[in-house]
Amino acid sequence: MTPQTETCQNCKQVFEITSDDEAFYKKIDVPAPTWCPECRLRRRQAFRSERALYKRECGLCHKIIITGYPPEMLTPVYCEKCWWSDRWGGEDFAMEYNTNVSFWDQLKELRAKTPRLSLNTSRNDNCPYANYTWLSKNCYLTGSTLHSESVMYSGNVDRSSFCLDSIAIGDSQFCYENVESEKNYKSTFLFRSQSCIDSHFLVDCRNCKDCFMSSNLRNKEYIFENKQLTKTEYKNLIAQYRLEKYSVQDELRKKFESIKKASVWKFTNLIKTTDSIGDNIVASKNIYRSFDVRDSENIRYSARVLITKDSMDINNVGPGCELFYECMNAGLNDGRYKFCVDCWDGCFDIEYCDLCMGCQNTFGCVGLKKKRYYILNKQYTKEEYESLIPKIVESMSVVPYIDSEKREYRYGEFFPMKFSPYPHNTSLSQEHFPMSKNETIEKGYFWKDQETRNYVISLDTIDIPDNIKDVSDSILKEVIGCAHVGKCNEQCTTAFKIVEEELAFYRRMNLPLPRLCPNCRHYERLKQRNPLKLWHRKCQCVGKTSENGVYANTSRHQHGDSPCPNEFETSYSPDRPEIVYCEQCYQAEVI
Repeated sequence: MTPQTETCQNCKQVFEITSDDEAFYKKIDVPAPTWCPECRLRRRQAFRSERALYKRECGLCHKIIITGYPPEMLTPVYCEKCWWSDRWGGEDFAMEYNTNVSFWDQLKELRAKTPRLSLNTSRNDNCPYANYTWLSKNCYLTGSTLHSESVMYSGNVDRSSFCLDSIAIGDSQFCYENVESEKNYKSTFLFRSQSCIDSHFLVDCRNCKDCFMSSNLRNKEYIFENKQLTKTEYKNLIAQYRLEKYSVQDELRKKFESIKKASVWKFTNLIKTTDSIGDNIVASKNIYRSFDVRDSENIRYSARVLITKDSMDINNVGPGCELFYECMNAGLNDGRYKFCVDCWDGCFDIEYCDLCMGCQNTFGCVGLKKKRYYILNKQYTKEEYESLIPKIVESMSVVPYIDSEKREYRYGEFFPMKFSPYPHNTSLSQEHFPMSKNETIEKGYFWKDQETRNYVISLDTIDIPDNIKDVSDSILKEVIGCAHVGKCNEQCTTAFKIVEEELAFYRRMNLPLPRLCPNCRHYERLKQRNPLKLWHRKCQCVGKTSENGVYANTSRHQHGDSPCPNEFETSYSPDRPEIVYCEQCYQAEVI
């Protein structure tokens, strides 16, 4: 069947709606989308802000709390204890559905007055500065973290402990600056590497122990710059490098970037995965144009998905979910969501809901807990509910919400980006699809300027001891100036402090202190990751070497001395420096 084509309302580009897409829309009874997959992704990501935290007063107990919502957002914010208490309920803000007013406007009014939960977290122990973190303990300034302990300054972390400054990692312990890696122990500066122990500065390595500054290794031990050494030779050489010194680490980082450019890369990072297109997909099958997916099945146009199946257009969803469509920040053992944000804890059959927990058969509700047959936070009988929903759906289609750019939101669209409670420049959408301040304001989105900080810097970057062994406990009292001094585009905080647990980690791992604030370090890691986007490309193997002549093949490939004819979808854009091979050419070199 020939794919159907549509023109995106937002970017005006033509996009395809495949037969599999149509089958899913029919299965869950929704119309086809009017935005392309990338614009749908950007829209959802505007509703999540992981790193920006603010102090404001709890609207119920009036204590000062830490929250992800800035003071400029006038909606009441409750601390976790108050929000979950019986002192209030979302039904207190119930609205009677008005057939003469756009449903979107009624939902917008309800969202504006119903209290928000200070941080989108649940079942944590001592994680007051960690947003979008669940079932974790002692985590600090880290987001999108599950089942983890003592994780700091990181994101997209699962089942890990004692890890710092890492992103997209799982099942790891005592790791530092790991990116898109898993099952590592006591290792630093690993990129797309797995099951490595006591190793440093590795690219695309698996099951390695005591390896250093190398790439494309498998089942190796005592490898230094891709050369085999004896155990004694390796230990002696590593000791000479003085990894506890920042000056040494800084030079090694630069060398590491050169190794990345000279290594051969598989066109996509699929691990124990079948019948899938996307990147960073683990133990999954039938995944289509999606990213950061694990233990899932039948997922399309999505990102950051755990243990979920039969869903489309979802972000930061799972575990234990199914039949989700156009959802963000949702799900813990839930099912049948449509167009929802910040809902979890056993919800089923909900649509256009926001911050609802344990609810069933709710439509356009906000801040409800364990309710059923509610519309705009007002309760109905089962018969009344089932009779009214089709009328609302029809009304949403006949009388759409129209934004300032003349885009129409009928039934079947996710929330308009202007409905987001977060400043756009602190959202995930800005991280992955950045816009300038002027462009953001022109589109009518909320932009929050950096607050004026009057930190009294007590220690300049140049005065930080080079060697961790020379750092005393007095460092915990210092206000350290960030090396970027606010002159970057990375939401630099201009200053930062070292906390006690962090210092203990550096000492245990024999690592020097950082010179950048946590925000700047986060954006440095983010730059290492590929975008959430795919390009159609050809294999860069041309026979005996790579297309650019940088990499010399170590074996004869199936296509001989002629250029490889294979083509693929990859998250490596054509203008990037990496040498990208197809599956067959990559395996001929690495496996």
